[in-house]
Amino acid sequence: MSDEVKTAEDIAQDYTAMGHSVDLINGIIDGTKMADESAEDRQGAVDRNVEHLELMVTKDYWTSEDMTAVNAAITAGKAHTAS
Repeated sequence: MSDEVKTAEDIAQDYTAMGHSVDLINGIIDGTKMADESAEDRQGAVDRNVEHLELMVTKDYWTSEDMTAVNAAITAGKAHTAS
């Protein structure tokens, strides 16, 4: 099944949003984001953002975008347990 047709601008916005998820996951893991939130809230944010990245990385409209940081954040997020 093919994804919806996206403009270059739409694709760029999706990629930027993925970067925000990567930044949030990495920030929660390294303690620079959501540090004052409960472990449950931090874990929920990581889980939601990992799910978002897993969904987005499978889209068929990507061309030359580098998914290295996205895949690394997915792996790190899945391994993370907030405490």
